[in-house]
Amino acid sequence: MGLERKMWRGMFTPGEVVELRQMCFTPGRVFEPGKYIAGELPDIAFEMGLVEQLPPVKGKNAQIEDSETLSKDEY
Repeated sequence: MGLERKMWRGMFTPGEVVELRQMCFTPGRVFEPGKYIAGELPDIAFEMGLVEQLPPVKGKNAQIEDSETLSKDEY
């Protein structure tokens, strides 16, 4: 039997950006997979284990460049 990792809303700060791994259906809304602020997602998404923490970003944000913005001379 595999180990089950339990997540709950209390593991995340309300303003933390998290990743919703699968679609989450609620009576009022359908949440598509993607990045959300933890406070925006319903409790059931956490209880079902659909939410993951994002890995920490290494380095300063100013040093991270989008590869699409690099000119051809920089390759």
